[in-house]
Amino acid sequence: MNKEALIEKARNIRERAYVPYSKFPVGAALLTKGGKLYEGVNIENAAYPTTCCAERVAIFKAVADGYQTFEALAVIADTDRPVPPCGSCRQVMSEFFTKDTPVHTANLSGQSKTMTMEELLPFSFTPEDLSKK
Repeated sequence: MNKEALIEKARNIRERAYVPYSKFPVGAALLTKGGKLYEGVNIENAAYPTTCCAERVAIFKAVADGYQTFEALAVIADTDRPVPPCGSCRQVMSEFFTKDTPVHTANLSGQSKTMTMEELLPFSFTPEDLSKK
């Protein structure tokens, strides 16, 4: 699946976001190494810290189904610039993405920017950091 198709999947799923508080719907589309697509939306809660972002919803759904290696992620929102993943999402992404996994960020105006995981979160904390040497 190419970048444009992945962004379009994120755009379409965005409509299902549950955002009664922020009114800021976000959609994400995640492609596994095996070619399976997982979609996510942000889901808010009146207890704000329990809110979950679209990127993490897509990743958690895929992991729950047994996938842990991913080809690419697209995320989209109605912003002035292509919407970047938040810090919490970047940390979760670093757990499952390689340093060169492309992350396509986009907005509803048609702008997009592709970055690698390394560009989004350089010098990230990874599972390898937990092993004693």
